[in-house]
Amino acid sequence: MKGLKIGVLSLLVAFTIAACNNSGEETVSKPIGGESEVVATKSNKAVNTKGDEDSALKGYDPLKDQKNEQARVPSSSESLPVTSIKFNEIEHDFGTIDEGDRVEHTFVFTNTGTEPLVLENCKGSCGCTVPECPKVPILPGEQGKIEVVFNSKGKKNSQTKRVTVTANTAPVQSTLTIKAFVTPEEELSAN
Repeated sequence: MKGLKIGVLSLLVAFTIAACNNSGEETVSKPIGGESEVVATKSNKAVNTKGDEDSALKGYDPLKDQKNEQARVPSSSESLPVTSIKFNEIEHDFGTIDEGDRVEHTFVFTNTGTEPLVLENCKGSCGCTVPECPKVPILPGEQGKIEVVFNSKGKKNSQTKRVTVTANTAPVQSTLTIKAFVTPEEELSAN
């Protein structure tokens, strides 16, 4: 008798826990052997658990929410008042240099807008091209400089590299270009 009371009590507790499931759906394990099973849920929707195991994963991106959140967050340049920038030149050709040479060029620009110009980021297209941007805002009418160093070590022949400047301008990004013809080390040692 005591065992029967415990069994009934256990059954009652299990039933109560199952009834308190607020999700509105039942959780069902996939059948062994991939047999088809249709499960009726509390929301009266039929769910077929048979199918391609990978179909549920197709298009699934575990970082989707994080990427969407990052896409919604504007860069600090986009949240500042917009101004304008004018470069004295947007392309520089170093001409012919020897492999291993480190050459540098200064791009001069002017804040032609009415708001302070903030350069958020200056980024080279590869590790051989390193730009240095001003860290302080450039006031309207003032000039600033971006120093770009190109290291030709391991580079040969015609080279074109870009520097992307992100600022509170429209458009937000500007592109600077450097070029050089790099004489390979083998040709230098042969002469």
